[in-house]
Amino acid sequence: MKLSHVATDGSVTMVDVSGKSVTSRFARAQALVRMNAAARTAIRDATLAKGDAFVAAQIAGILAAKQTGVLIPLAHPLPLTSVDVGFEWRADGVLAIEASARTDARTGVEMEALMAATIAALTIYDMTKALDRGITIESIRLLEKTGGKT
Repeated sequence: MKLSHVATDGSVTMVDVSGKSVTSRFARAQALVRMNAAARTAIRDATLAKGDAFVAAQIAGILAAKQTGVLIPLAHPLPLTSVDVGFEWRADGVLAIEASARTDARTGVEMEALMAATIAALTIYDMTKALDRGITIESIRLLEKTGGKT
């Protein structure tokens, strides 16, 4: 199988998408954050010394999606039409972070959705690490991708 970012001489290359059609594209990604009860309570009650973790993580995730083309060396900068970051507490106490991104472009937005979910999770970690040194960020994954050929 040929890798799209590797040239025939073995060097890396940014994929040429000029021949692709502009289509509406969507991607949804998830990251899971596992933390202790004290950290969960502080987030739920908005009593963290650093402020509202959900608001900070939403903003961080959106900003991260907008910077994907700068941070991922071979990613194309995309004109994002929408980025959303949401949170849901699972029954096992794990915080599920879901991020989505939309664009009308020649290439997909899965990296933007993954970046948003990841940076939102890291922001939650940063804001709660004083309450739990054992926080883990787990299972960062693409949940859905639409638009384009594949």
